[in-house]
Amino acid sequence: MGIQEEFIQELKSRTDIVDVVSSYVNLKKAGRNMVGLCPFHNEKTPSFNVSRENAFFHCFGCGVGGDVITFIKRIENLDYVDAVKFLAQRAGMSMPEDNGRSSGYTDLKNRIYEANREAARFYHKQLYTPQGRQALEYLRGRGLTEKTIIHFGLGYSPQSRFELVNYLKGKGFSNAELVQANLANLSQRGYPFDRFSDRVMFPIIDLRGNVIAFGGRIMSDIKPKYLNTSDTPVFNKSRNLFALQFAKNKANGQLILVEGYMDVIALHQAGFENAVATLGTALTNEQAMIIKRYCDEVVICYDSDEAGQKATARAIPILRDTGLHIRVLTVPNGKDPDEYIKNYGEQGAARFRMLLDKSGNDIEFRLSKLRKRYNFELTEQRIEYLTEAARILSELDNSIEQDVYLSRLAEELNVEKTAVKNQMQKFRRRNIREAQKQERRNIQDTISARNDKINNEKFYNLRAANAEEALIALMMTNPDIAQSVFSQLPPEKFITSFNRKVYEILKKYAESGGEFTLTDISGEFSNDEVSQIAKILASHPRENDPEQAAREYLSVLEEENDKLTPEQIAAADTQTLMEQLQKLKEKKK
Repeated sequence: MGIQEEFIQELKSRTDIVDVVSSYVNLKKAGRNMVGLCPFHNEKTPSFNVSRENAFFHCFGCGVGGDVITFIKRIENLDYVDAVKFLAQRAGMSMPEDNGRSSGYTDLKNRIYEANREAARFYHKQLYTPQGRQALEYLRGRGLTEKTIIHFGLGYSPQSRFELVNYLKGKGFSNAELVQANLANLSQRGYPFDRFSDRVMFPIIDLRGNVIAFGGRIMSDIKPKYLNTSDTPVFNKSRNLFALQFAKNKANGQLILVEGYMDVIALHQAGFENAVATLGTALTNEQAMIIKRYCDEVVICYDSDEAGQKATARAIPILRDTGLHIRVLTVPNGKDPDEYIKNYGEQGAARFRMLLDKSGNDIEFRLSKLRKRYNFELTEQRIEYLTEAARILSELDNSIEQDVYLSRLAEELNVEKTAVKNQMQKFRRRNIREAQKQERRNIQDTISARNDKINNEKFYNLRAANAEEALIALMMTNPDIAQSVFSQLPPEKFITSFNRKVYEILKKYAESGGEFTLTDISGEFSNDEVSQIAKILASHPRENDPEQAAREYLSVLEEENDKLTPEQIAAADTQTLMEQLQKLKEKKK
C-alpha cells in the first residue's frame, strides 16, 4: 500500500514514541532519553533506550531498534501497513484511500486471513455432518459442552483430500493462495489437496481475532497424532500461543501454561480461563516475552510424565530470565490437566484449584527433581546433592529467597548452613565472572564490528564506516546541514555498501523535498536494517558544533578513499570489494 507522505507526517505529529512504548514497557528518565527493560529479549539490567527528541528506540543488549512504526511492527507482529493502521487508530486518524496501490505482500496476507476464516467455518460445519460424527462424539466424550465447542470454533477436516480445496476454490481462492496459507499441499503433478484430513480441528486465533493457523488431531492411528500449520506470512508458531486471545482478559496477573489444546480447553471450561499453550513446540524466548506482557506470574502445568517434566525443566530458565515469578503444578498419578478434571467429575474444578493453590515455585520443583537422583544414606551422594543444590541457589537474585532455601537444605541434611552458603557464594562469584567475561567479549565484538551482519564490510573498513555512520546520524539529527553534505559528498565516496544505501535514500528524500527522520525512511528498509540505523543514531549523540563535526567526518572519508584504488571504489560486488580490501591489508603487513 502506497501510504501518502502527508498522512505519515500527520501521524508523526500526533504520535509520541515515549507514550506508545510506555504502554508496553516501564520507562524511566535517564538523561535526555528514557530507559527500561527490553521487551524483545530477556534482560535484568535496562539497556532499552527511547529518544523522544529523535523519535526512535534502540536496545544496546539485543540490537533491536527503529522508529515507532518499527516498534509496533515488532511487538504486535504486524507488517508496515498494519502497523501504520494500528497507530492511526490509536491517534484517531482514518487511513487514506488505497488508490489501487496495495502491496502484493499485504494483499497476500489479507487473502490468507480470509481463506483461514472460511476454512474455520467449513471445518466447524463438517463437525455436524454424518462424516464428522466420530469427531463430534470424540469431543463430547472428552467432556466438552456444545458451548465450549462453539466458543473455540472446533471442527473436523473430512477424510477426502479435496473437499476444503474445492470449497475454497469455489469461494475464489487460487491454488497458490491455498498453498501459501498451508491449507493445501501440492501433488507431484502440481494439483492441490487438503493438508488436513480426518482430524479434529483447532483454529488458532491471534489477538486481533484473525484465524491464523490450525492444529489437527487425527481420528485414526496414522502418525503424527497432531499436525499443525507450518509457518506462513501470517503465522509463526514461535511467536503465538493458543487461546491467548481469551486468556489475556482473564489473566489477573497470572497465566497457566499447559502443553496441549485439549488441556487449555478443559481448563477454560472448568473456569480457569487464564490457560494458554504453546503450538506443538517447546517454549520459545519470544513466547516467554509475550507471556510477560500479560502477567507477573506463570504456573507451568505440563504433563507429569518424563517428557512433561523435561519440558518443565527447559521452560523454567526461559521464563525466569524474563523476570516472571514461576510456580510449577504437577498433576498426580501421571495425569494431564484434562484427564484430572474429567476423572473427578463435578469436583474436578475444585480439586484442580487445590492443586493450583498448593503449587510450589520453580526452585522447589528443581530441588525436588534433584533430590530424587541421590541416596542420602551415602555420604558422597549427600555431598553431590548439596553441591548441585547450592549451584541452583546461586542463580537466585533475591538474598532473602536464598537464605530461606539455605536454611531448609541445612536442616534437611543436618549440615551447617554456613558450609552450604559458602559453596553457593563460590558458584555465584563464578557466575558473575563468566557474565563479565561475556560482556567484555560482546563489547569487543561491537567495537570491532566482527559480528555485524547488516554491514559486513565494516570490520574491514572500521575507520571509514564509523565516519559514515557518524555523518548519517549528524544529518538525521541536524537536517539543516544535510544539503551542504550532499553537495560535497557523492554516494560513491561511501566505502561500505549498507551505509551508502542509507545515504542515497536520505539524499533521495531530501531532493524530493521530504523529511528523512527514521519514521520517514523506515519503509525503505527491513526490520533488521531499521534496527541498524537506530543503533547508528543511538551511538552518536547530538554534536555541539554540527558543521565542524561534518567537516571532520568528511575529511576522514576523503583520507580513507585515498587509500583505495578507483577500481576498488567502483567495485559493484560487495564480496569482490571485501576480497580486494583484504589483499590490500595483507600487502601492507
